[in-house]
Amino acid sequence: MTEARYSFLSHLECSRTGARHDAGILQGLSSAGAPLLARYDLEAAARVFTPETIRDRPFDLWRYREVLPIRSPRHTVRLGEGGTPLTAAPRLGAAIGLSDLHIKDEGQNPTGSFKDRGLAMAVSSASQFGVTGVALPSAGNAGGAAAAYAARAGMECLVAVPTDCPKVNRVEAFVYGADVHLVDGLISDAGQLVARLAPERGLFDVSTLKEPFRIEGKKTMGYELFEQLGKLPDLIIYPTGGGTGLIGMWKAFAEMEALGWVGSERPRMIAVQAEGCAPIPKAFEEGAEESVMCEGAHTIAAGMRVPKALGDFLILEAVRESGGRAIAVSDAELMGDALRIASTEGIHACPEGGACLSALCRMIEAGEVEADETVVLFNTGTGAKYLEAFAME
Repeated sequence: MTEARYSFLSHLECSRTGARHDAGILQGLSSAGAPLLARYDLEAAARVFTPETIRDRPFDLWRYREVLPIRSPRHTVRLGEGGTPLTAAPRLGAAIGLSDLHIKDEGQNPTGSFKDRGLAMAVSSASQFGVTGVALPSAGNAGGAAAAYAARAGMECLVAVPTDCPKVNRVEAFVYGADVHLVDGLISDAGQLVARLAPERGLFDVSTLKEPFRIEGKKTMGYELFEQLGKLPDLIIYPTGGGTGLIGMWKAFAEMEALGWVGSERPRMIAVQAEGCAPIPKAFEEGAEESVMCEGAHTIAAGMRVPKALGDFLILEAVRESGGRAIAVSDAELMGDALRIASTEGIHACPEGGACLSALCRMIEAGEVEADETVVLFNTGTGAKYLEAFAME
């Protein structure tokens, strides 16, 4: 394939207005202040980008390069991201009455979480446009991932994290060379600090959905599920903070239909949050199109402690269009179920991964899941990063 055909990116589109934006220049939010979505010439891509033509490529994120935004291989910043296992969970499935349960283990990414997918793409894009440094707020894993990929690219990295985020995440970002700022507050407060410091330091803000390409890295989870299962699952249960992964997979399924990989079928998308920070389930139950800022947000699952997601309207849209729902579970439930996943299937799930099992059990009890449906739980990171949460004392 010639370099000109490495990517079929055509333009960017405002997620609220549909207005077209130039993909050939560095972009943040749209002119309407909304997330930008990457769009591709899928008709042209479909002629060369098929499950058959990519079959012999390495099973990593970059096997889907035609529908990723990086225009040349020389700009790809790689650490081995993507291609995570989809592990059948027969013992756990039998215990809860399901015959086809799977766990997508994102903890096996280079820095131990799904954040590597998005930050690999954001840093690669920044490299493509000659950016010399990036900045972002993080509730935990994103900071370490950004720092690692920035180090790989030879870029500066600034990370702002709440003081109560897991210690390992703060140390990880520091070890990779980031300038780490501790903020007394939530990720929203850390975001305000980044919004002030990034322009002063000449850094590009790669906060969740404030640039258009982290979502492109996350959407590859959807492509991988299709390849690993040979079909789309009936049910995807996903822990939701900023919600980029859920939005990204929903985008991937639409692209796959346009490419001729799948038909109109879609999985039911289940967004899971913790009861101490549940703006999405609240908005879903109220029939609202957007969430309201969650005051006093608290949960042991740091990745879900996002009081208001920038893309909340996109999360709710995907959940409703898919016939899914949004569920809030308690910290006690999610921690118990993280341990249950580990002791039953040998996958050291993070608290957010445990929350997915908690939500699934709620749905089974309510009669909302058929015993033979294909169900995928997302474990978004390794539980080894949450030592305080799993402390035995």
